[in-house]
Amino acid sequence: MPFYTGAYFLHVVMTILIYMTLSLSWDMMLRTGQLSFGVAGFFGVGAYISIVSFANFGINPLLSIFLAGGFMALIALALGFVVLKLRGIYFAITTLALTTVFSVIIRNTPRLTGGASGKVIPNIIFQGDSSKIYWLILTLALSTILVSEIFSRTRVHFAINSIRTDEVVAKSTGINIFKYLIIIFIITAAIQGITGAVYSQQYGFVSPETTFSLDFLLLPMAMALVGGIYSTWGPIIGAIVLGFASEYLKLIMPYGHLIIYGIIIILIILFLPKGIFGSLKNKIQSGK
Repeated sequence: MPFYTGAYFLHVVMTILIYMTLSLSWDMMLRTGQLSFGVAGFFGVGAYISIVSFANFGINPLLSIFLAGGFMALIALALGFVVLKLRGIYFAITTLALTTVFSVIIRNTPRLTGGASGKVIPNIIFQGDSSKIYWLILTLALSTILVSEIFSRTRVHFAINSIRTDEVVAKSTGINIFKYLIIIFIITAAIQGITGAVYSQQYGFVSPETTFSLDFLLLPMAMALVGGIYSTWGPIIGAIVLGFASEYLKLIMPYGHLIIYGIIIILIILFLPKGIFGSLKNKIQSGK
């Protein structure tokens, strides 16, 4: 693609891949029955870890991305022993609150993070080479798809389905509920942290308002719902449909595109409650 498209289209595709990755990671946690609202928080912390480690300590930008993922995995491990004891709306609210907590910590450590003003790095990753950045983002997206497929095609699939359906029955059959929840929580948080790190290195800037924006929670959720939850293809299709629809609407309706965008999401959810992929799958199966 970098060899046959212009800079604008390539940028649009990279943005879609970023949101696709976040959408897949959110859906992977949802498959356990746990509704997580912490995507923006983990994304933001990963972004700051990458920028701060590069700007303050001179760590290689590419290495800082892996550092962000590892650090987020450790944070998720520590938090998991507390938040994964919660269920339903209590888990959702707690993970949403984490985003605010992370943002407050960032604001109150100005010497390290730049505080409310944010932090800028002198050079973005790969010296701004859009082709190399594209391959990096594509590799991240494909790796996330691979992890999602592993969850869907191995014994993990049966374990998390059982947990989502009925925890009591799952526990009675010998499934270690906490083990699976903590593993998936760590993996998805690490993916979101790495995604934030790549995003921040792509633009070379972080700030509490933009980096912890709820757009990084709401848009991935909308993409998964539109495409179809509990699957790999659902978030992929949702990200592509909503991503390109958003860009097209911005071009033809610069000041009213969000209204139409919202209407599209509502209509798809109303008339295709299982999402585009889920509805198509049901029609194909019923046709057989």
